[in-house]
Amino acid sequence: MNLPLLALAAAAFGIGTTEFVIMGLLPDVARDFGVTAPVAGMLVSGYAFGVTIGAPILAILTAKWHRKRALVSLMGLFILGNALCAIAPNYEFLMVARVVTAFCHAAFFGIGAVVAAGLVPHEKRAQAVSLVFTGLTVANILGVPLGTALGHAAGWRSTFWAVTGIGLVAITALWRWLPSALPAQEGSILREFRAIARFQVQCALLISTLASVSMFSVLTYIAYLLRDVTGFSPDQISWALMLFGGGITVGGLLGGRLADWRLMPAMAGLFACIALVQLTFSWTAQFALPAMVTLFVWGIVSFAIGPAAQVRVLDTATGAPNLASTLNQGAFNLGNAGGAWLGGLLIAADRPLTDLCWLGAGVAMLALGVVLVSAQMDKPRRLAAKVA
Repeated sequence: MNLPLLALAAAAFGIGTTEFVIMGLLPDVARDFGVTAPVAGMLVSGYAFGVTIGAPILAILTAKWHRKRALVSLMGLFILGNALCAIAPNYEFLMVARVVTAFCHAAFFGIGAVVAAGLVPHEKRAQAVSLVFTGLTVANILGVPLGTALGHAAGWRSTFWAVTGIGLVAITALWRWLPSALPAQEGSILREFRAIARFQVQCALLISTLASVSMFSVLTYIAYLLRDVTGFSPDQISWALMLFGGGITVGGLLGGRLADWRLMPAMAGLFACIALVQLTFSWTAQFALPAMVTLFVWGIVSFAIGPAAQVRVLDTATGAPNLASTLNQGAFNLGNAGGAWLGGLLIAADRPLTDLCWLGAGVAMLALGVVLVSAQMDKPRRLAAKVA
């Protein structure tokens, strides 16, 4: 069972690298194409919106495909998109190539999470999902720094060629190691969309969105906070972000175990911890060592939510796991964009940078409220199951 999960994690590593590595390459891209920094920054937003828009489109197109075929085909789209990025003759072409690459993101993680959960016993589903998503976290620790260094040394196009190579390795592993007997989702697309419309499914998607808003309202501007409040140099900021990446790797694995133990209590406890850690960070950000410790702990608790949120969507969306899981990736990315926007509004209002931590904590408490409401609505169903 480990080889299929490893193949999925390898693909997740490539997707995570191509999503975030562009941030470190933006000055080089802007210089080559003669665009301003804000215009170049739209390559990040374009990818996020590509994920959100592509989620339902690819979910519909691949609904009747066998899952192995769907995953291999989506990785083929990933390879094509990165190759197009590498040869882009102008900014507009690069933007389109980024969106093409983004289209595979949500569908791959959505279907991949369903496949991972189906490869292991029921009580280990969250751990399997967290193992796949570990590829995404390792991308932030290794893929993004190494890809950025390669781009600076050999030109930004070399980074996209390298990611294309990662995609070729991943697609080979998927083809060789994924079981062939991975059936397509039964039922009609219309029935799946009706299942998605259920209140509990929408609550699960909202939880995922709020988790990302809470995280990215601070993380988007973390370099400014560490520079202007903590007083870190650029090199120290890089080390701090690597430490944060180590935290999210630990958090992804820990979150899987917590979710397999007791899903809803684990989510409630994690959101309470996120709020507490972010409030603590509003004070510890003023001191170097406490800031580093808080960043590591924040990485753990903030990313431990991911596997639990993904499994919660699968639990509530019975009859439409592929579509729900795919839309959940769109929900996460919508939260990424929303958190960056809210944090930007706060900065534009000339508020202290530490107020970002209060914003993130407030959103985490809102998410906690949604978790508690959703858990309360589960009680009649659990009671009926016991009576039956």
